[in-house]
Amino acid sequence: MPIPSTLTARSAAALTGVVRAPGDKSISHRALILGAMATGVTDIDGLLEGDDILATARAVEAFGAGVERLGEGRWRVTGHGGFRQPAGVIDCGNAGTGVRLLMGAAAGYPITAAFDGDASLRKRPMKRVTWPLADMGARFEWPGEEDRLPVTMSGGGLQAIDYRQIVASAQIKSAILLAGLNADGVTTVTEPVPSRDHTERMLRAFGAEVGVLPQASGWRITLRGGQPLTATPVSVPGDPSSAAFPLAAALIVPGSQVSVEGVMLNPLRTGLFETWREMGADLTVANRRTAGGEEVGDVTARHSQLTGVVVPPDRAASMIDEYPILAATAAFAEGRTVMRGIGEMRVKESDRIALMAAGLRACGVAVEEEPEGFTVTGGPARGGATVTTHGDHRIAMSHLVLGLAAAEPVTVDEPAMIATSFPGFVELMRGLGADIASA
Repeated sequence: MPIPSTLTARSAAALTGVVRAPGDKSISHRALILGAMATGVTDIDGLLEGDDILATARAVEAFGAGVERLGEGRWRVTGHGGFRQPAGVIDCGNAGTGVRLLMGAAAGYPITAAFDGDASLRKRPMKRVTWPLADMGARFEWPGEEDRLPVTMSGGGLQAIDYRQIVASAQIKSAILLAGLNADGVTTVTEPVPSRDHTERMLRAFGAEVGVLPQASGWRITLRGGQPLTATPVSVPGDPSSAAFPLAAALIVPGSQVSVEGVMLNPLRTGLFETWREMGADLTVANRRTAGGEEVGDVTARHSQLTGVVVPPDRAASMIDEYPILAATAAFAEGRTVMRGIGEMRVKESDRIALMAAGLRACGVAVEEEPEGFTVTGGPARGGATVTTHGDHRIAMSHLVLGLAAAEPVTVDEPAMIATSFPGFVELMRGLGADIASA
């Protein structure tokens, strides 16, 4: 079936149903990479089969791991105790998390690897990761613009570092820790506020000792080099970032009630749910349980009268990917929703602050943009616009959700990129009663 050049969402009747969230993107990346670094067979259940994850699967295979798809969401990675010299360029597609974590993992081995990606990934900054890796002893060559892909890295012979992050970033922290596995000494990362801790949890599952010491602000993570990893089964929980879209639609479409099963409830990933509740959302969790070392539960959202809030800036690390969909729901809240301390959004797959502000304004929503954030003043969104997404999947999905409750249809361009994180998004939403179709 040809991929449509646009998708349009129209005002929907009540959305109802029970769905399952796709596998968590962050954990899927890490399961593949750690499985490739380990010795033995890692069976993964629930792997997200989006384009970004498939790019990481191809990358670890290029680094010498055996990679086999056993069935839907079921994958097997056979690791040989480390990365080997790849034969060609490591093409990470659109996967920002994938390329940065792969650089960290590969830096610890005496190999040379060239990393590249698509046009969008080539625009994203890389020195935030390559600087600390260079301090550890990795060498980098930039054939074009420094700080942007492509880049060639030569690894091996690393020394541990004590790295203090200015802004909490799980990608930077994870890259340093993965490199630290094969560095001489004890690698330390100190964060101003805690970022998502999936790498620390998964390293322990693969047999490594990781220390976490709370600080007056944030925490300090330590990892001793030279620790081998042993393969272990991984069960990937549902992605809260993906679950956010059907739940948001239920909150803003009158009469709706939607449940998403198996959603990860790691407290470092649930800032959006906390913010929605502060806005007055009817959001409940049932059947809490543990899967793959993470707490999961079934989350139900019902149509709610929302009120704008000031989102604490220190919550950004727990919901940085969810600000676009928060902004879309804020368009239907009474009053102002203030989102600050989120400058990181400007260097994601796109400048998400600028694109969300532009899209919301085109749909008749009042937005005040700032260098490090923006404010949305709610009211019934008019819609009636075609939104430029610059190929950003979260911008596209957020505006399609907005269109389900707007007075007039909302169209987004470049919808093919939705598959990077949420393959099956349109079909899932249609199954709940959403009117989303190619124009």
